[in-house]
Amino acid sequence: MERTIIFTDLDGTLLDKNTYSFEQVLPYVEKLKKAKIPIIFCTGKTRAENEYYQRKLKIKDPFIVENGGAIFIPKNYFSFKTPEVIELGVSYSKLRSALEKIKRTTKFRIIGFGDMSPREIAKDAHLPLRLAKLAKQKQYNESFKFLEPKEREKILIKKIKELGFNFAHGGRYYNIFGKNTDKGKAVKKLTQLFKKEFGKIKTLGLGDSPNDIPMLKAVDVPLLVKTPSGEWNPKVAKIKRIIKIDGIGPQGWIKAIKKYVL
Repeated sequence: MERTIIFTDLDGTLLDKNTYSFEQVLPYVEKLKKAKIPIIFCTGKTRAENEYYQRKLKIKDPFIVENGGAIFIPKNYFSFKTPEVIELGVSYSKLRSALEKIKRTTKFRIIGFGDMSPREIAKDAHLPLRLAKLAKQKQYNESFKFLEPKEREKILIKKIKELGFNFAHGGRYYNIFGKNTDKGKAVKKLTQLFKKEFGKIKTLGLGDSPNDIPMLKAVDVPLLVKTPSGEWNPKVAKIKRIIKIDGIGPQGWIKAIKKYVL
């Protein structure tokens, strides 16, 4: 019997992009849990943020943090022994140092989460203060604002890659992380563990923005929901095998789950 595994982004996919609400997806999350279908968060969020949403949704499956920086697996989740943490990323301090070096050499205006207080993050990201504090607990990724004209982005990416790091632009922030930090690599590692556990599996991925591309390329069924503008992200819409879902964020998530899982 083929088992289904769901990998999902949070912001703008399972969660409303502006309000971070998950109320409308709750009935479908419950149905998936009853069907014993794992729901794997695969996000740019920190461990603390992922654990917060797991508690809220009563999900006890593994999760992938900070754009693939690490995989966290609950103790005794699989029938065989696995580490509780599989790290793919580099330390936060190295990422901060790299950004500081880029700022010094280019004079670019860059403001990272490490430069901001929880209150500033809360205001900037439209987050409640308690969630802003969780967002600041970074280990494998630094989110930052790039306050320069768009045409200078190419120089920024070049500098990040020259220093041996990787780059992604999510919905709201730019991100710097280790070159082995990759949502797709993390998905593949976790998929192998599920294959060992269940044998035949089918993986689905749900996302909305370019930083979801590695995850969507790594799954059997890649599903793209619309952004708040009512359109599919053009970069993501171009990837092979992508299935475009006619729904914004959580509405699209529900449509995808109803059609391709339930």
